[in-house]
Amino acid sequence: MSGPDRYAVFGNPIAQSRSPDIHAAFAAATGQAISYDRCAPAVDGFAAAAEQFFTGGGAGLNVTMPFKQDACAFADQLTERAKLAGAVNTLSNHDGAIVGDTTDGVGLLRDLRDNLGWPLAAQKILILGAGGAVRGILGPLLDELPQHVVIANRTVGKALDLAKLFAEHGYLIGCDYTMLDGQQFDLIINASGAGLAGEQLALPDDLLLPGGRAYDLTYASEPTAFLRWAAPRATASADGLGMLVEQAAESFAIWRGVRPETAEVIAGLRRFMA
Repeated sequence: MSGPDRYAVFGNPIAQSRSPDIHAAFAAATGQAISYDRCAPAVDGFAAAAEQFFTGGGAGLNVTMPFKQDACAFADQLTERAKLAGAVNTLSNHDGAIVGDTTDGVGLLRDLRDNLGWPLAAQKILILGAGGAVRGILGPLLDELPQHVVIANRTVGKALDLAKLFAEHGYLIGCDYTMLDGQQFDLIINASGAGLAGEQLALPDDLLLPGGRAYDLTYASEPTAFLRWAAPRATASADGLGMLVEQAAESFAIWRGVRPETAEVIAGLRRFMA
């Protein structure tokens, strides 16, 4: 008699990941029999570890830093949104064919639009950073028809490359942080490496328009450096915990064919972290 379907999250480091708790809660709520583990392959060992997982009967993987582009290369097939992002955070075993997808963008949208009720259409949006996380969220954000999106990055070339890559999907501008003086935005999304390191970027004091909002893709038990900067300036702000749960729910739906409710899981994680 076979056991429950096997899933895991691959990242390095991975001990801090809440994905096993999230998927255990989803499985309990939807009556699904699964197992879900953490795994930290060597930084140069993703493909070998993923091959071993799937040939051993694994049903699906979540993928986090630094392996999202490795997962993209590993997949036999890519969804359209994964092709556009050039990064994969969800792998599924379809009768031996490994399909790569990205759920980061839809996870962010569901948190911003559905959980928080923030407007996106016709908004002026600034994204801080131009790494892999930004590639995953740009397409879905642009589908919401903001007025324009500015991508600011320490290395301006990376911001310009992303603006060019997604130019067909909306009005995009790439710049470095020194070019933000005099600009103002309805929504600022922090996806910078500085945020992960706990550093605060030097940002103009009046970068947010009156009524503006601030969102940090990272999350922690205490407000991040970016959210501390935003506190006296933003009408509303939020960290990325909701996005984490929503992108996990999208992965779960891809794997199991049922979409779990997320509100109680988000609230439970928030209580745990507090």
